[in-house]
Amino acid sequence: MTGGYDSSVTDFAKSWNLSRGRLKAEIEGFSHAQMSYRIQPGALSVGEMVVHVAGVEIWFNSQLTGRELSPEEQRVAKSATEGVVNDNPFPFSDEEITPELVAWALDTAESHLRSNIENPSPEFLAKEIKSALGPIITGEGALARFAFHPGYHQGQVYLYKTSPDFPA
Repeated sequence: MTGGYDSSVTDFAKSWNLSRGRLKAEIEGFSHAQMSYRIQPGALSVGEMVVHVAGVEIWFNSQLTGRELSPEEQRVAKSATEGVVNDNPFPFSDEEITPELVAWALDTAESHLRSNIENPSPEFLAKEIKSALGPIITGEGALARFAFHPGYHQGQVYLYKTSPDFPA
């Protein structure tokens, strides 16, 4: 690393580390009530948003690598779409979305993804998968989504935190 720039890590990983780090910092110390907060009926709760971020990462990465998922990981992966881009129920109830579950989901997704986002193979970049919104994308397209997706939801969490009804 020279001058603060690590050329061995992809630009995707640098953006992902930044946006994901900000999301994790935004929810640090949240209580169960804060994780369960939703700004209005029908909106995702804070915890659902964060589990969804982890779910997208786990689901896309498993499609790109063929990695088998445990039943718990499969459930998190379902949060990529269930209750988010369709009318199905979210895979976890409000009672289940604890700070511990959210931390586990983020850590699990990171363990799946880190090596592939930092040093993706040409095959990983070129492979085609179905995205959460439906279109077919390449691994490179998935990495681009990983780079900004946590930042998108970090902004939402910040807005929730500034709501007058946000639990103390």
